Amino acid sequence: QVQLVESGGGLVQPGGSLRLSCAASGSIFSIYDMGWHRQAPGKQRELVAGITSGGSTNYADSVKGRFTISRDNRKNTVYLQLNSLKPEDTAVYYCYADVLGSRSRKRDDYWGQGTQVTVSS
Repeated sequence: QVQLVESGGGLVQPGGSLRLSCAASGSIFSIYDMGWHRQAPGKQRELVAGITSGGSTNYADSVKGRFTISRDNRKNTVYLQLNSLKPEDTAVYYCYADVLGSRSRKRDDYWGQGTQVTVSS
């Protein structure tokens, strides 16, 4: 089994910054893509940013230039630096990981429990 544990959410004023972290643990042989989605009230979940095991990144247009995704492969951890936050960034942020299990030898997507980010004055 694989677990993803997120941290770093909270309440921040417009223009502020936050750093989200997501650590994967359990029966992991290797991790391919990692990333973040978000879901605002009344809206569909959307991709925010993704990163491959080699470090290639992609971003939603709405966050380009403001958010930065990174990962530490030794720690099986992905990060999301959120800068210049706007009220419309308010959402629950979910991390994901595309994992090859060490026991199952199967490749599956795993999700964190979500962390709330609220941008408000």
